[in-house]
Amino acid sequence: MSLDAARPPAPSTSPSGSLPRAGSLPRAADVEEAAQRLAQVVTRTPLETNPRWSAALGAHVRVKREDLQAVRSYKLRGAYNLVAQLSEDERARGVVTASAGNHAQGLAYACAALRVQGRIYVPRTTPRQKRDRIAALGQEFVETIVLGDTYDDSAAAATQDAARSGATLVPAFDDPRTLTGQGTVAVEVFEQLAEFDEDPPDVLVVPVGGGGLLAGVLTWVRERHPQVRIVGVEPEGAPSMAAALAAGHPVRLDTLDTFVDGASVRRVGDVTHAVVAGHEVELVTVPEGAICVEMLAMYQTDGIIAEPAGALATAALAEAVRVEPGQSVVCVVSGGNNDISRYAEIIERALVHEGRKHYFLVEFPQEPGALRRFLDEVLGPDDDIALFEYVKRSNREFGPALVGIEIPGKDDLPGLLARMEAAPPTFERISAAEPLYRYLL
Repeated sequence: MSLDAARPPAPSTSPSGSLPRAGSLPRAADVEEAAQRLAQVVTRTPLETNPRWSAALGAHVRVKREDLQAVRSYKLRGAYNLVAQLSEDERARGVVTASAGNHAQGLAYACAALRVQGRIYVPRTTPRQKRDRIAALGQEFVETIVLGDTYDDSAAAATQDAARSGATLVPAFDDPRTLTGQGTVAVEVFEQLAEFDEDPPDVLVVPVGGGGLLAGVLTWVRERHPQVRIVGVEPEGAPSMAAALAAGHPVRLDTLDTFVDGASVRRVGDVTHAVVAGHEVELVTVPEGAICVEMLAMYQTDGIIAEPAGALATAALAEAVRVEPGQSVVCVVSGGNNDISRYAEIIERALVHEGRKHYFLVEFPQEPGALRRFLDEVLGPDDDIALFEYVKRSNREFGPALVGIEIPGKDDLPGLLARMEAAPPTFERISAAEPLYRYLL
């Protein structure tokens, strides 16, 4: 079936009165209007019980499968909701955005469905697979422009394009129309629970990047179901919403770990910050390694292919989010656009986080049998050499080797270190704070 056949016809006119007044924040009614607007557009994604987490916590844990959305993420909701509300004149002038991932695909889908011309700026680092996907979704309605080495370069170019051409800039999160569209995820969750003859959840866990999804969820839930506990989860290497709430306004993070690319935002939006700051919400962070552990569990046990941001909410259940036995918990799996080539790094990060993989610089005497003695005296019966890099120097008595050792569990580390201390070669453990460690990952 073609992409056009799968899409509903474009509405002939934009809905009236659906955009909040300038300077005002959106309300629950705006999210409900967005839900009506999107009813024949987005996939009504499943709300599934997760046996793994339900058993681990003694609670009833469900996952909202936005990874099964038409573009494999919830981003379609916000992009379509914004473009659908443009006037005929605005549509004629087209739309423009910058994105290297899910928002670009959501906007491409919206442009083709609504027959609006769009330009999407992506940095040179955007994989070919993602560029091809944007082109396939947008068809003849979207032009992909590769420009700049970073997202910031592309974003600056998109802003200049909008100012020059008169096209409407479609933000990935920082617009009332975007966030109310994204907030329709919550409307669906509560409707589905009602269909199961169940009450609203005790806890709703939402991943956080720029804040669009969290702001949209808060806008609707706090007005319609204020008793529900809402938890926003940020990557430990990109806590931009927490920084904004602490400062009282959006701030740029000095350092940013971009591994969780769908949620690694240097600065949250002005609108999304205002909404989040105005509502009761709990914010937590999750280490990138823990996210990798959860991604592998989702793949191997749950049969879910999640991108790093898609695993944020359920990863938080391990330690960051307190859940009482018997509670009803819903976690949003926000996306499934994960490049298969990343799994080697994901496995590596997961092993390191679990304390099962460690790296050392070992000074070996340059003599026959040195490596054999090391293996016999240091390695336990279930330990494994995962990395060994050594270059023999003929003018030295000792030569350093980079050694990676995988052990069954973190409790086995003291024994390994004790055996290394007792063995003849001297060694230095490589800590996560060293630049060399970042090279290894």
